[in-house]
Amino acid sequence: MFDRDWEWGQLTRFLDDDQPGATLGIVSGRRRQGKTFLLEAAGEATGGFYFAAIEAVPRQEALRQLGAAVATYLDTPGEVRFDDWAQAVDALLVLGAQRPIPVVLDEFPYLARESPELPSVIQKALSPRRPQRTASKARLLLCGSSISFMGGLLSGAAPLRGRAALELVVPTFNFRLAAEFWGITDHHLAALLYFVVGGTPAYRTEYLRGATPANRESFDPWVVEHVLNPASPLFREVRALLAEDPSLRETGLYHTVLAAVAEGNATRGGIANRIERKAADISHHLTVLEDAGLLVADPDAFRANRSEYRITEPLVRFYHAIMRPYWAQLENVRPGRTERIWAASRNRFLSNVADPIFEHMSRVWSQDMASDLTLGGFPARVLSGVVYDPKSRASHEVDVAVSDPESRLLAIGEAKWDKTMGMGHLDRLQKIADLLGERDRRPETLLLFSGAGFTTELQAAAASSAGTIQLISLERLYTGD
Repeated sequence: MFDRDWEWGQLTRFLDDDQPGATLGIVSGRRRQGKTFLLEAAGEATGGFYFAAIEAVPRQEALRQLGAAVATYLDTPGEVRFDDWAQAVDALLVLGAQRPIPVVLDEFPYLARESPELPSVIQKALSPRRPQRTASKARLLLCGSSISFMGGLLSGAAPLRGRAALELVVPTFNFRLAAEFWGITDHHLAALLYFVVGGTPAYRTEYLRGATPANRESFDPWVVEHVLNPASPLFREVRALLAEDPSLRETGLYHTVLAAVAEGNATRGGIANRIERKAADISHHLTVLEDAGLLVADPDAFRANRSEYRITEPLVRFYHAIMRPYWAQLENVRPGRTERIWAASRNRFLSNVADPIFEHMSRVWSQDMASDLTLGGFPARVLSGVVYDPKSRASHEVDVAVSDPESRLLAIGEAKWDKTMGMGHLDRLQKIADLLGERDRRPETLLLFSGAGFTTELQAAAASSAGTIQLISLERLYTGD
């Protein structure tokens, strides 16, 4: 198990609770993050019960399959039959009659889709004074990858609201953990790989079986062979991600919205204009993509009621920026064609994939990895934003804006993946800082992030700044604070 210590600890504490009374836990997270691995490991360690549902199986067949799994678990001669879900859930509670054990229903959305009454059945089964509950120590765990569905189980007026003793979300790896997981010590190569596959562990272990670019020179051939190759499991992964989520019914339009964001249209109006629809017409689709965990609306650090949409999964951004425009050509393999497509996409990769992801990595570093000494205080919020200058009528983009718990602006920053940063970049940040100073929000610290390095002059300016100018190289991004 790699870097799931915190999640394992929360799961263990839930399972080790020896108090009488069955309890409910919810485990969710995007696909390929290791949820099933965690739950299966917990079951093996404790002798628990595990059942994975199958998509599109009718109610009675699902009950039959569950009964067969219970019979196998109990080593019962003959078959175990359930007439309905109320009977099945009570039988699952009985499994924990003697001691606390995990009782896992994985891919729970598949079951609930065919049996919409199931959450209500579980609610009734876990009624506080119900004898079947009080006599059991079963730790019932419902697991699923549909973020919108699993989140809805405990929200609003949902039947299971207030019933869960555990709500565990298994996240993707951040860029540092991803580099460690892939075994890459070259920070430039680690960033390139992260731009394509992000921090999803299954892409390395299950999809590519450990196939990793050995060095920077082998990165391009690796992309051609393992991402742009129609025989590779990664080739159709993004299409599968959208098709697997039951909340995404018009996948064509959802792909179009994601493509618009990947092209750099980050506002609601910009997305609507790009796909030639009214902003009101895509509100639902944006909300659904947010609920599915594929989009997030980041608030503007400087302008109220303004936000920009960001694709959360690097592979989804890579697919829509690089693969989707050439999909037919990539599917129809011809010698040398894929290499030419990848070469022709280099500028788009830098501007539409690498730069926005590197900017987000810079914000993650500022939020979670930078020291309070570096930032001049504790970073309560790290956002991006646009500062408007009414005198020149110009808008200035700020990639990183760090605020403390009292909303005092600690630092602003600029991030460039493939450009060596010099005094011009520093001058731009200083002008923005002066502009913010006119509004009593002048930051004390200026942050410059670069994947290509810094000029000697800029390094000298930072060295003599008493810490008010911070240069964050790839080495510092991956190893320092």
